[in-house]
Amino acid sequence: MSCSVVVLISGSGSNLQALIDQSLQGDLDIDIKAVISNKASAYGLERASNADIATHALDHKQFESREAFDQALMTLIDQYQPKLVILAGFMRILTENFTRHYEGRMLNIHPSLLPKYKGLNTHQRAIDAGETEHGVSVHFVTSELDAGSVVLQASAEISSDETADSLAKKVHSLEHIIYPLSVKWFSLGRLTLQEGKALLDGKPLPLSGVRYTTELNDH
Repeated sequence: MSCSVVVLISGSGSNLQALIDQSLQGDLDIDIKAVISNKASAYGLERASNADIATHALDHKQFESREAFDQALMTLIDQYQPKLVILAGFMRILTENFTRHYEGRMLNIHPSLLPKYKGLNTHQRAIDAGETEHGVSVHFVTSELDAGSVVLQASAEISSDETADSLAKKVHSLEHIIYPLSVKWFSLGRLTLQEGKALLDGKPLPLSGVRYTTELNDH
């Protein structure tokens, strides 16, 4: 039975498209029940519609508080009874009540090698710090921003003439590889969260999760 999923977005939805594509190709056994955006103009909603996936726009500006928006969002998500909630460029800081409700069944992707560079502008910050590599991390979501247990990371070399834009493109291509793979592990029951720690095949993962190699695609 396919793993039921709800995806939250705020923008173009390129990671959503990667999930849709792999699902259609049979590489990923998930059933995307709905795509929800806090912005009605998000192109990702069109991607979802093109794939015959239910879409919803829930404008956070129409709510008097962050708590009120998150409560409405939870109510909407729970109508679909997903096993997994996927944050794919969802640009909202979530309340503790929301993250606790989906603890152990909500994943996010962040453009840095966590725990380095939480928050925004990660590419420029990595360049400014003189890093030789940068990357992306998939992690479970907790109430602390970008601090949940890391599942999988992929890295790219920072060249001497790197710009934030060129580095972003490198990292973006890696996102479309490791996010579907992480979701696949979860859908197969291989990836779990216990007592705040990510486990793969019942074994605790290191602080930085698994580092991606092409061989992982076969396992």
